[in-house]
Amino acid sequence: QVQLVESGGGLVQAGGSLRLSCAASGSIFSIEAMGWYRQAPGKQRELVAKIISGGDPIYADSLKGRFTFARDNAKNTGYLQMNSLKSEDTGVYYCNAVVRATTGRTFSFWGQGTQVTVSS
Repeated sequence: QVQLVESGGGLVQAGGSLRLSCAASGSIFSIEAMGWYRQAPGKQRELVAKIISGGDPIYADSLKGRFTFARDNAKNTGYLQMNSLKSEDTGVYYCNAVVRATTGRTFSFWGQGTQVTVSS
């Protein structure tokens, strides 16, 4: 089994910054992809950013330039730096990881979510 533990959410004023972390642990052979998604009240979950294998980060178009996603493969951890936050960034942020087990099969896991609230 694999666990994803998110941290770093909280309350911040508009224009401020937050850094989210997602640490993966458990039966991991490799992490094929890792990403952040968010869900605002009354809306569907949407992609924030993701990294597939060793590729460059892929961002939602509306977030380019404000958010930066990086992975520390040695620590199986992903970091989402969020700058110039706006009230519309408010929501629950979820980490997702596609993990390859030692059997060769891949599985998708989700974290429990961390709340980000941006006050205007």
